[in-house]
Amino acid sequence: MQFDDDAGLDTSEVKDVRGSRVPGGRATVGGGIAGVIALILGLLFGVGPDQLGLSSGDSPTATASSAGQVASECRTGRDANTKDDCRIVAVVNSVQDYWDQEFTRRDARYATARTVLFTDRVGTACGSATSAVGPFYCPGDRQVYLDLGFFGELRTKFGSSGGPFAQAYVVAHEYGHHVQNQMGTLGRAQDGRTGENSNAVRVELQADCYAGVWAHHATTTPDESTGRPLITEVTRADIRDGLDAAASVGDDRIQERFQGRVTPESWTHGSAAQRQEWFTTGFRSGDMGDCDTFR
Repeated sequence: MQFDDDAGLDTSEVKDVRGSRVPGGRATVGGGIAGVIALILGLLFGVGPDQLGLSSGDSPTATASSAGQVASECRTGRDANTKDDCRIVAVVNSVQDYWDQEFTRRDARYATARTVLFTDRVGTACGSATSAVGPFYCPGDRQVYLDLGFFGELRTKFGSSGGPFAQAYVVAHEYGHHVQNQMGTLGRAQDGRTGENSNAVRVELQADCYAGVWAHHATTTPDESTGRPLITEVTRADIRDGLDAAASVGDDRIQERFQGRVTPESWTHGSAAQRQEWFTTGFRSGDMGDCDTFR
């Protein structure tokens, strides 16, 4: 995956609170891939929410990092081609450029959502969380939360091949939840049910499909600052990395890895094959109308 070296990056879409001191608190966290890590680990090992970095109650939000690393170092596509955090900024810009244009095409308004980069612990409108929960989307404040250390764990703990596009897939999946929140479908996952045919799984698979839709358009979506696509190349190898990342966080893969057996009745995100299938569906058609996982 390559970015236009001369394109400007909009760092206002990413809030960098890495290194901030976040007061302890008690709250709940919901969202995308967070569930596949936190909920699956909880189900498998019986750990409590405090051990996963989650608890119930109120929590203050993170304060901004004095370093402001992203704002100072991530200025162009050239930076995105060489630095992991700048790559995230560029992917966020590209994803939101696409959804803004798609919503406009449908005579609707897309509300921009920021990504918050944090380390160790963060407070959100949905609650406080540690890095243990992985990336997640909080509908309460309409922000995506991400500790970049997760991408190393995606390889070492979950067996993903990694790569820049694996990171892009994760970000695009979380923004899929933001799209669902605006479309009124995200709440379907909150009925408390689990299993391979549950609404929780259907919501996650739709977010995978939306990630594929963005990937289809990534190299043709014009950037506002240049009128040219911010992403200039997505290769077949990139798509393979994205599909591999999707499979590595399938419920069956995680259950097999951590408990040695697969229990479909407890699934919350779908199997490896399902996650790959729905990402591929979105990528091949480029039409969010093909992402109806509830039919």
